[in-house]
Amino acid sequence: MNEEKKAEKPVVNPIDKDKVAEHPGVLPYAHTVGSAVIRPEDEGRIRGIAMRAMYDQTERQMEQLRQQMETLVNQAKALQKRVKVSEAIYEAEIPFQPVIHHVYYLYERRSDGKRLLSLISPEEWGNRCPYEYLATVRLLGDHTWEVLE
Repeated sequence: MNEEKKAEKPVVNPIDKDKVAEHPGVLPYAHTVGSAVIRPEDEGRIRGIAMRAMYDQTERQMEQLRQQMETLVNQAKALQKRVKVSEAIYEAEIPFQPVIHHVYYLYERRSDGKRLLSLISPEEWGNRCPYEYLATVRLLGDHTWEVLE
């Protein structure tokens, strides 16, 4: 008989239906005392941190590009200088066939100011050098000249 009474008696929830969630796991807040604390995110702070990281990273990349550009500009200037020196040497009198990677000496005649490329160093002339020494140069593989001194 006790079993019949239990079966007949409907179960009544003592909590108000308006205060009970059907799916408490998807609530944006803790639904029991033992639940994990859920705090709303400060979206402005998150954006601020992300923006700082983005600016820092892009500034680093811009600095790398600046350094690469400076290197390229310096290389271009050095190449322009070699071209100017090479033009001046090729306008000079060259009484022999220059060999790549050999060292030569550029002089200027005191009498008429014309330039001359020579195999003889200023030390080999001694005190009797008829020319004014200008530079020690080396012919490179691309037929430009590198100034050594």
